[in-house]
Amino acid sequence: MPRIILHVDMDAFFAAVEQLRRPELRGQPVVVGGDGNPRKRGVVSTASYEARAYGIHSAMPLRTALKRCPEAIFLPVDFAAYRDFSGRLMRLLQAYSPLVEAISLDEAFVDISHREEDPVALARTIKERIRGELELTASIGVGSNKLLAKIAANMQKPDGLSVIWEADAEERLRDLPATVLWGLGPKTDARLNEALGIKTVGDLRQVSLERLQETLGPNHGEYLYEICRGRDDSPVVTEWEPKSYSRETTFQVDVRRRDTLVRKIRALGEEVWAECVEEDGYLPRTVTVKIRFYNFRTHTRAQTLLEATGDRALLVEAAVRLLDRFTLDRPVRLVGVRFSGLRRAAGAGAEAGATAATAAPGS
Repeated sequence: MPRIILHVDMDAFFAAVEQLRRPELRGQPVVVGGDGNPRKRGVVSTASYEARAYGIHSAMPLRTALKRCPEAIFLPVDFAAYRDFSGRLMRLLQAYSPLVEAISLDEAFVDISHREEDPVALARTIKERIRGELELTASIGVGSNKLLAKIAANMQKPDGLSVIWEADAEERLRDLPATVLWGLGPKTDARLNEALGIKTVGDLRQVSLERLQETLGPNHGEYLYEICRGRDDSPVVTEWEPKSYSRETTFQVDVRRRDTLVRKIRALGEEVWAECVEEDGYLPRTVTVKIRFYNFRTHTRAQTLLEATGDRALLVEAAVRLLDRFTLDRPVRLVGVRFSGLRRAAGAGAEAGATAATAAPGS
């Protein structure tokens, strides 16, 4: 049976939800990020397409976004609302297949290989249901594997529908930038460009397996050799287990006082414990604290406990004690807390993995 995968990607999800909740914002440049104050430190989580026309994009500092579009409307992130819409989306998709892999709040793979309908017609039906029931738009890619479906979903955003079959992959991917491929980020892209003059997927296809392995190592070289040809056998994974839970905050004014850092680390630890242990039923074993200084130098310190635990006081105090392992001789810009080394607590609900799968922000 040939594989048929859909990649469903909501359009400017956070901003679209906000425009839905506030109809007066439709058609306006909306930027969602931080606490909604662009004069404070923080980054863009999502920008509406009206705001993107000004060059605003995710991860951009809010202050930069304000300079590019002073008339933009800035709103705080409301994860509770976005998770509600995400849950409705995932339930809608599960009506068409039990094989739904949520990769963020606003993206999912759906394996429809078992369906007898025309896959493009089915994708249109799903788009219509999303528009009718959620009052939002989605771009959907149809492909013979996850790689091609994801690339296809990005080809006609927003509100698009594109198809790439493996037989057509060479022609459809040839002129696209090499960075559309999974596992080929900016650093690898720069390395391939410098060493081999590679800019597009078509350029990459011209390089032998041996040369790629010489440049990137045996595993990464072979991986890119396969995916630039549209080959990907990774399955749609329905049981997703988180690797860690974390929270971090950027101070509006760089901090020197240790007692301020202690209070913030304790507060972040409480938040991480609530989501990791209380909500999702995981017991962490490793506690990590991250410090970013005023000059953007970032350091981490970690402690692995004797065993995984759900003891809130023990975990939070472990995070606080890690502060003693930093040399606090410079102002601190950011602090973060992470729990990892997770083990499912006895009796934890089966929904914990699914909840965590949709906990990561997306746009």
